[in-house]
Amino acid sequence: MTQTTYSRLAVMLLAVSFMLFSAGSLAQGAAPAKGRFIELTPAQVTEPGKTEVLDFFSYGCGHCAAIEPLLVKWTKTLPADVVVRGVPVAFNAGMKPLQRLYYALEALNRLDLHPKVFKAIHQEKKRLFSKAEIKSWIATQGVDAEKFDAVYESFGVSSKATRADQLVTAYRIQGTPSVAVGGRFVTSPAEAGGYQQTLDVAGDLIRQVRGK
Repeated sequence: MTQTTYSRLAVMLLAVSFMLFSAGSLAQGAAPAKGRFIELTPAQVTEPGKTEVLDFFSYGCGHCAAIEPLLVKWTKTLPADVVVRGVPVAFNAGMKPLQRLYYALEALNRLDLHPKVFKAIHQEKKRLFSKAEIKSWIATQGVDAEKFDAVYESFGVSSKATRADQLVTAYRIQGTPSVAVGGRFVTSPAEAGGYQQTLDVAGDLIRQVRGK
């Protein structure tokens, strides 16, 4: 066999191998490409019987404000056994008031104000970075200021804020927004390549975790 013939045969075998690999990959379904997410080791414990999705965000983050409407729309398309939970991130003490705001709204059953907080900060350019500023704004949203103050300072909100800090550490969150799936994977615009891409990758990871 001449060198030329050998080279041509090698190229043909390589092409066939590539075609078979590609077909096999397509047949296996939507496994997201490596590099578009981070796999956690060890995996984190999540609620049994559910696929948990954690939305790590900060109200002060412009990227979080941008992805929020996409996230709301995407969440409505998820299966019933997928649970999405918001995790407000406070990388420093200055971010703590907004972290507590989220849990106070949750405790008051007023998460309808969640997107309005993003709008107030990023579109209306309101300063909501201290408790006093938050209380002043919350009063304009039909929430009793005294009731809000009691919840904001409550043990329940403090406990959830502490748990949020623990999750940030456990999931090794370096920036927001980040989306964790099933206690095993984390993706973000930095890994996935954009806002919608983040949700697309998260969707693929959900299917992988659910095995469906």
